[in-house]
Amino acid sequence: MAHKARKRQWRRWPILCAVGLLALAGCGPKNYKQDADDRAYAIIDGKWEEDFGPKANYKVSDTAPASQAIRIESAVAASGVLTLPQAVAVATAANRQYQLEKETLFTTALDLRLVRHRFENQLFGGGSALWTNDGRDELIEVEANVGFNRLLAAGTQIGANVAFAWLDTIRGSGESGLALLFNGTVTQPLLRGSDPRIVLEDLTQAERDTLYAIRSFNRFRKVFVVSVTSQYYQALDLLDLARNAEQYVAALSRLEDRVNTLVAAGLLPVPELDRVRQEKLRARDIGIRMRAAYQEALDEFKITLSVAPTADCELDVSAVDALKGGTLVSPSFAQEDATEAAIMRRLDMANHADAVLDAQRKVHVAADRLRAELNLLASAKTSTDGLRSEGQAGAVVDLPLDRVPEQIDYRKALIALEQRRRDYDEAADTVRLEIRKAYRTLVETAERYQLLSEQLKLAQERIDKTYTLLEYGQVSSRRVLSAEGDLFDARNAVTEALVRYMIATLEFYRDTGVLQVRPDGMWELGKRVSSTAGAVGLR
Repeated sequence: MAHKARKRQWRRWPILCAVGLLALAGCGPKNYKQDADDRAYAIIDGKWEEDFGPKANYKVSDTAPASQAIRIESAVAASGVLTLPQAVAVATAANRQYQLEKETLFTTALDLRLVRHRFENQLFGGGSALWTNDGRDELIEVEANVGFNRLLAAGTQIGANVAFAWLDTIRGSGESGLALLFNGTVTQPLLRGSDPRIVLEDLTQAERDTLYAIRSFNRFRKVFVVSVTSQYYQALDLLDLARNAEQYVAALSRLEDRVNTLVAAGLLPVPELDRVRQEKLRARDIGIRMRAAYQEALDEFKITLSVAPTADCELDVSAVDALKGGTLVSPSFAQEDATEAAIMRRLDMANHADAVLDAQRKVHVAADRLRAELNLLASAKTSTDGLRSEGQAGAVVDLPLDRVPEQIDYRKALIALEQRRRDYDEAADTVRLEIRKAYRTLVETAERYQLLSEQLKLAQERIDKTYTLLEYGQVSSRRVLSAEGDLFDARNAVTEALVRYMIATLEFYRDTGVLQVRPDGMWELGKRVSSTAGAVGLR
């Protein structure tokens, strides 16, 4: 009876082992996606430096966005006007390229997480439970194992596992029983691959790649905000041209009434009235074309926002009026200072500089692979039944008799280093060129705006004089018509010059690296938050 009781007890092992394996299979994070996200964002947050800008608008989302119409309608007030801050916020949340940049940053952090895992305890485990019946014997076999592998910074590789095997002979010959087996191995390189800098190179590069991705993302944010703002004001420029055309039509209508009265009184010939009406038709045609051009620019801007072109909204024309009410303020630093600041501050230049250091490390890694390989090995196995106990220790040598592939890699690494140095020099020269060009454009647009503003003032004064002279019959309507045309052209030129100056200022601050993106998607200069007018050099 005792033997049968022990037999039944032994036969509980398969069930217990199966339950244990299922429990192990269920171990791990409750939510793999959330765990991956938390670890990736912890990496990004840890490497995000204050000078990069605020940590905002950089997290990816797998949630399906609302419809395009809902996104735009939620941002537009009851007036149907989309302000510049609202437009930037919508673009930041929905622009497809912006989403791609966020995903690129996130996946780079995931790659780093994977490389880091190579230097962590890598657990493994599994097993099997089999019933065998070959006609003579009927057996139940259960095997299970659990262990870990780990790579240390010195190149040491450690592996250990514990396994057990259980056999129960239900029918036939054979013995039943349980055996435990422990197995451990250690490998330590002494020559090639023993330098921690070599062992950790992949991890170092992954760490640097993540830092570069953060810099690139923040550089993209600056370029993106300037691009959205510029496109917004360029569309408004067309709308203002359409408004100027409407004002021109209204002015010509008033002139038409006056000339018509003078013609009826016999003070002016009829062809002068025809000329005014012809110019009025031309002004209407200009207004129609400018309004159509604005609508086309608005639809293209909606694509930038990643909303449907059919979304109903208008841009805030008061933003242009606010610019017209300001005065120009030149940058407070010289071109040479701005150039050197850009080389020191720009995030893309920091990436180019660090790429040279990466190439230097690659040369060191390639040189290490030319060395001989000498690894110390040690392993041990032992079992509870005492039948499997053994140990090994020794060394494995790989002499550098054939290192042609490694030799080629080493030579290529030296060439790559020179290429990265040239890339940095070229990038620095390109930055200097961009700053010189941006500075010249800034000065040119400022001077042109001042000049055209004076022309506009003279054109307005001329209008008042010619109307007075027309009332007294001292000038023909052609003089007034010419003055109205000059005033219309001056208004258009001033608006265009003002928008160009504003965009040139934004691009100058972007290229110098002093522009920062705020959490709301708008921008500021360094630590000092500026209003839209003040930030672009207008007061």
